[in-house]
Amino acid sequence: METLGLSNLPHFSLGGTVHIIINNQIGYTTPATNARSTLYTSDIAKLVNAPVIHVNGDYPEEVARAMRVAFEYRKVFRKDVIIDLITFRRWGHNELDEPSFTQPHMYKIIRARESVPKQYERRMQEEGIVTKENASETRSAFTKYLDDELAASKDYVPQADHLKGKWAGLTMATEAVTTLDTGVPVETLREVGEKSVSVDPAFHVHSRLTKHHIQPRLKRLQDGPSVDWATAEALAFGTLLKEGFNIRLCGQDVGRGTFSQRHAMFVCQDTENVYIPLNSIGGPQGKLEVANSNLSELAVLGFEYGVSIQSPNILPIWEAQFGDFNNTAQVIIDTYISSGETKWLRQSSLVMLLPHGYDGAGPEHSSSRIERFLQLCNTPLDMAAESSQTQNPNMHVAIPTTPAQTFHLLRRQMQRNYRKPLVVAGPKTLLRLSAATSPLEDMAPGTSFRPVLSDSLADDPTKVKRVVFVSGKLYYDLAKAYAERKDEVSSRIAIVRVEEICPFPRSELTREMMRFPSATEFTWCQEETMNAGVYTFVQPRLQSILPKGAVLKYIGRGPLAAPVTGISNVYKAEQAQIVNDALGGV
Repeated sequence: METLGLSNLPHFSLGGTVHIIINNQIGYTTPATNARSTLYTSDIAKLVNAPVIHVNGDYPEEVARAMRVAFEYRKVFRKDVIIDLITFRRWGHNELDEPSFTQPHMYKIIRARESVPKQYERRMQEEGIVTKENASETRSAFTKYLDDELAASKDYVPQADHLKGKWAGLTMATEAVTTLDTGVPVETLREVGEKSVSVDPAFHVHSRLTKHHIQPRLKRLQDGPSVDWATAEALAFGTLLKEGFNIRLCGQDVGRGTFSQRHAMFVCQDTENVYIPLNSIGGPQGKLEVANSNLSELAVLGFEYGVSIQSPNILPIWEAQFGDFNNTAQVIIDTYISSGETKWLRQSSLVMLLPHGYDGAGPEHSSSRIERFLQLCNTPLDMAAESSQTQNPNMHVAIPTTPAQTFHLLRRQMQRNYRKPLVVAGPKTLLRLSAATSPLEDMAPGTSFRPVLSDSLADDPTKVKRVVFVSGKLYYDLAKAYAERKDEVSSRIAIVRVEEICPFPRSELTREMMRFPSATEFTWCQEETMNAGVYTFVQPRLQSILPKGAVLKYIGRGPLAAPVTGISNVYKAEQAQIVNDALGGV
């Protein structure tokens, strides 16, 4: 149903698919009467008015004819077509299954029937097409072929093909974590930024976008002092396009952005024509495809994963409308994104942007369930062990707190000589927070993504007694309170931002802790509940590299079945308590 739902949509149509239903009239042990509410297994094709060809599997020549018709239909009309191959399952679901346990009447009939090969052989003999001897020789020859291939398989060593064709020139990810310069000249950034909001005068952009999106972006780019998240993202997109990479931005409302912040595409108010400014930067460039998707996260995320393994020169980005919407696509995350490279040697550059952060909203729009992604990561627990000195995780998980960090994360995806999935717990309220902006110099040559952002608040690091580690938007709450209590906490508390959770930034954190030789307290502070967020992932790893005798303390909400209470007054009281606990009592 998911693939049918995408089949005729812009940005998802493949020019038709031949769907083959192997209809053995039973699902494990469930009979057809209990398995569906429709008469035919193929009735779901009515969703898209696809033609259905019913064919009896007892007649191989009719099956072949049905196949020819189906493929010819797809070739001519470039539409989906269904083959309902009606057959039966002679044996049980597996070696331990005896199907007559649950379908005795059905299997009494099946076991009284000739097999399909024997039926076909008998008919050809009756029609004089083959003799009994011909059939016996054919059967023996094929059996010998199978036996020979089985014997050969014992010594067969398959050749890996994952770095051939389009993927030639890439490598498997090394275990050494390196810093990659992903900066771009400031003049180029300004040029791309201006192009990102440039439209023909005859194209009628909504007046509110002109006033609140286009004009402010141009002013920030020219006068500074810094740019917001949407601008930094557009700069990352535009500079990658100039370098020849293609980008596919997909999800619900991604053209506008969930929080009306992105506007990667403009819609003419007179004609409803769509214009994507970044596709007209000038000169040779890649293409930005903005795919506003249907409302099935399962289908769309699965499609985007397929795009990601098709070519290393495409940056596929799937953005959830809210971070926790990824939960309906969990099977794609578990089966493909987190483990596809381990199982099939297939690298993926897929980026998942998941708006995340507690802001007083209800339980279903607050958390991206980042803890679930971290549970799927294969980073060692003991970071002090010799075997943990290097890491090659199955995917990267980051919680950037500045626009520049997001800029570098996106560019790093394509600048590396290997591909890894990237999960970003992205901003919501930070999108328009004046403190959460970045100067263009933070994206200039010589700059890169930093897994750890050093403390910049303590006046004298050598006198710091407590080091507070934090990720995400809570940092800005802490920094604001720190400034208000400067006389009380200055030079006694340092706040360190952990921007990349996986791979765990062991070296960066170790170097950062060395700046505070007098520190005796080390805390992990988060706004998520204790059983959510990144704490359960960070705790054993950070604890293993703390100074001898130090114990990592937790500051945050207690365990809770739901992400938040959803009660504004309770949220505010809890948030204030977290800040007080982090900055008080030193």
